[in-house]
Amino acid sequence: MGSVRLNLLLILVLAGMIGVQWLLLPDPSRRNWEFLPDMVESPARGAQAPVPTLADGTVVDLRPPPGSVAKGFIPLQYPATPEGALLAGRELVNHIPVDDSDEVTRGAFVYATFCTVCHGAGGHGDGTATQLGVPPPPSLLADHAMEMSDGQMYHVVSLGQANMASYASQVTRDDRWRVINYIRALQRAPEAPPPLEAAEALREEPSEVAAEGNPEGT
Repeated sequence: MGSVRLNLLLILVLAGMIGVQWLLLPDPSRRNWEFLPDMVESPARGAQAPVPTLADGTVVDLRPPPGSVAKGFIPLQYPATPEGALLAGRELVNHIPVDDSDEVTRGAFVYATFCTVCHGAGGHGDGTATQLGVPPPPSLLADHAMEMSDGQMYHVVSLGQANMASYASQVTRDDRWRVINYIRALQRAPEAPPPLEAAEALREEPSEVAAEGNPEGT
């Protein structure tokens, strides 16, 4: 007798659940019910909206405090001038091992991705962009480029120089040092540079190159 009552109870519970399910069927013409929306409905402000003012008349200053640095964004404290490049050349040190084949291969990948279009595969300044009207850059094998320190070259990649734009938003800090090491490999052996084909193989692997902006900034 007890089992019959239990079965009846279970049947009633099941019927109740089916009824509730039927009552809660989604209606595309009506909004769903929201439970605990948390911050989903937090007020959003437009980029050019007026500065908000509190009820007591206090103006909310949304600007970051002077001297503050956003997390993951370390600015390069050098002016974007030739003098700044020379200062960076004296103070910045390449921390990526120049004799690490994996690092050089990674540098080759970055070079193939961002640099060959102007500088060419061999660094002679004969990339495809120069055939379409872009002023050709100086050869990376010229004496001036050979005499540049790693820090000075890093400054150029980060902040740009002359016709070259800044690549800080496309290439991470470490990748900039890696591509410099690859350029040094080109300068040491211009007739037999590290194969870009090996770098092309890395395109199948996850890349550190930022696709939607570089959080490390300059």
